[in-house]
Formats: sequence, structure tokens, C-alpha cells
Amino acid sequence: MEGPTPVSALIHAATLVTAGIFLIIRCSILFENSNALFFTALFGSLTAFFASTVGLVQNDLKRVIAFSTCSQLGYMLFSASLSHYSIALFHLANHALFKALLFLSAGCIIHGISDEQDLRKMGSLIRLFPTSYVMILIGSLALVGFPFLTGFYSKDAILEVAISKHNTIGNFTHFFGCFAALCTSFYSFRLVFLAFVNKTNTFKSYMTTIHDAPILMVYPLLFLSLGALF
Repeated sequence: MEGPTPVSALIHAATLVTAGIFLIIRCSILFENSNALFFTALFGSLTAFFASTVGLVQNDLKRVIAFSTCSQLGYMLFSASLSHYSIALFHLANHALFKALLFLSAGCIIHGISDEQDLRKMGSLIRLFPTSYVMILIGSLALVGFPFLTGFYSKDAILEVAISKHNTIGNFTHFFGCFAALCTSFYSFRLVFLAFVNKTNTFKSYMTTIHDAPILMVYPLLFLSLGALF
């Protein structure tokens, strides 16, 4: 599902890949009267875990964010499978805000560094991309569930309702959900470190044309960052 960064932000954050979760929420009466919820909870928790482990070893800036989308979809699926559809929709809405922020901020970096997406060819961009750094940091903190950001309230609620089930599938989803949250924290801060903090490994030709996002590209990031914060 490769495409320009604004298109990636649209399909990963709010429309295409979350359409299935929205359909499950709208068709909740059908799922409640079937035996499918056990299997969707099982596969949802495994998806959240395994997609986050794949994100640990990705070196493409957009791929890391894309695999985090797969992981968060697993959270939404198993929370809906535990009959908490409102929390799944709450996480879907929060995810739309901070994931769009991450993709568009990543697009600002790719645009300003001669269309380079490999994290291994970045580093020390914190002074050259201060605005993009702040936006990616806010989005990453919301993604990992940092306290009092929007991602914290929905992610914590999902894990809380999982452990409160007091049955096998509740404990199973809670266990893999916690491990997925741990992996999410690791690859999110790995992305920030490799792109902004690590010693630079950028080509000299890139450094001559490098630039932060213009004001027109920053405006939507400001609105999305407010949504990720509050």
C-alpha cells in the first residue's frame, strides 16, 4: 500500500485500513450472536504483537509507522472482540489523529532530505528539522501511550478491559497487548533516535539542500498535534 505521504496518512490513519474495524463495530449485533468473537480476539492480540515485532527491525521511515498501524489495528480488533466497541472506536479516532501527524511529519523530513527514507542514512536532524522533530515526538508519545496524551486514555482502557475479563481470552489479550505496547515504545523511540539524535550518516549532497517544512506544510501538523495532545 505504497503511495505519497499524504495518501499514506489518509489510508493508514482514517479510511482504508480502519474500515474493517469500523464495519465490525457497526455490525456488533452480528458478532455478539455468533461464535466469532473468540477467534477475532485471538487474532487481534496476535496481530498487535507480531506487527509490533516486525516494526522493531524496519529501517524505512514510513514502514516503521505503517507496521505500527497494523499493531494498533490489532488493539482495536481485540477490544471490539471483548464486546467493548465504544473503546475500539475511541482508539480508532485517537489513532487517526496521531498517526496522520506521524505520517505527515515523516513526509516533511523525506521532502526536506532529498526523498531519503532510510533511517540509517539520517541522524542529527534535530537542529535542521526542529518543527518536524517536535511533531514526531508528540505523535510518538501519543502512540506509545504516554500519560495524559490521547493515546494513553484509549490504550489503557483497552488493556484494562482485557484484564478485567478474568478469563483465558482476557488474560491472553492482555498479555500480548502489554508486550505489543513494549515493542511499540522501543521502535518509536528507535525511530526518533536514528533520525534525530544519532550521529549523522547523511550524504554530503543531501546536506546542501536540506530544509525544514515550510509554513504551509506546518499548519495541518499544528492542528493534528493539538488533537494528539488534548
